[in-house]
Amino acid sequence: MIDDLALILDTAREAGELARRLKGEGLETWSKTGGSPVTNADIAVDTLLRTRLGAARPDYGWLSEETADDPARLDKSRLFVVDPIDGTVAFLKGKPWWAVSVAVVENGKPVAGVVFAPELDETFTATAGGGAFLNSALITASAQDRVEDCRMLGDAPMFKHPAWREPWPPMHIETRNSIAYRMCLVADGRFDAALALNGKSEWDLAAADLICREARAVCTDHKGRGYAYNQTNTRLPSLVSAAPSLHPLILERVRHIDLPN
Repeated sequence: MIDDLALILDTAREAGELARRLKGEGLETWSKTGGSPVTNADIAVDTLLRTRLGAARPDYGWLSEETADDPARLDKSRLFVVDPIDGTVAFLKGKPWWAVSVAVVENGKPVAGVVFAPELDETFTATAGGGAFLNSALITASAQDRVEDCRMLGDAPMFKHPAWREPWPPMHIETRNSIAYRMCLVADGRFDAALALNGKSEWDLAAADLICREARAVCTDHKGRGYAYNQTNTRLPSLVSAAPSLHPLILERVRHIDLPN
């Protein structure tokens, strides 16, 4: 795992610098099916990661947002799960909240993960059983044990919707474009929770899931179910990432919701 972490760390940093350089040169942008934006930098970073990591670990599988899925990965015990630029909207709008996210998944579980936010000079890393780190400093989730006054990452209007069974108490709510980066902010205690009641993909969560768990945060979907990776269907229903004492209190408020498949 240590060798894999060193490999994905070096490669993620190289990829992040490539993205910054291409952004400085001027981006080409188009829309994917479904309307989400993609840039030439997303594709270039994906190519760099796939080339470097594939050459170093030719026996590993590959799953990335910007690569056509190859079902051959399902037969691999280990694979890379990658989001070349998580937070493309922030990347396009000149905001710093985007990141390169790379995980090594073994038998359905992340065992090494890196989330690199180049414009913030923040590198989050973890290995299974080895703790979680920000720029080499050990991190841990907060001790927040109340929903009231917690620091929440999410969509502020969602919390004010009249359909909630019980109104949400006052919270300090902010958002960040990158899902992986949001989760890392929970891992290092700057925020107490991140909530998203819409579908995410394996590449959004894999690396940050491990970083959160190694920092003693809890990550599940809104029904309280943990995640399994390298599945045929790579879509995951939702995200509740929170400090350990806060997580069950959030689940009490959201687990009754049945989301569309």
